[in-house]
Amino acid sequence: MQQNSPITDRDNVLFEAGIKLGALYHQFTGSPVNMRTVDSLEKAIQESISVQPCVERISVSINRDMLSSKLNSEYGYCELEGRMLDVRISARFNSANADVVMCFDTDLDYPLMKIEKIY
Repeated sequence: MQQNSPITDRDNVLFEAGIKLGALYHQFTGSPVNMRTVDSLEKAIQESISVQPCVERISVSINRDMLSSKLNSEYGYCELEGRMLDVRISARFNSANADVVMCFDTDLDYPLMKIEKIY
């Protein structure tokens, strides 16, 4: 019988950080946004995620060029897309810290989530 390895603080901080990115993506993509509301949407995303356990810091930036290119000419807004987001989260669980990001990867044509640093 194979013996299980103990779950470490490193394991937990990576899990928590990944959950934050996934929750953010699925909670906020599809939100109506325009050039007048983009700042408040960035702030709302940051404040919403910042209250969750393990989050030390978060920054959210919505790409204004992508946003303006998607605005509906009749109604003047569009839906937030994952490709528009640049998110950086620093998380801590006990003795472990991790920095994770979500940003648009042009080669993959995909909003990729990845670990930047574990310390």
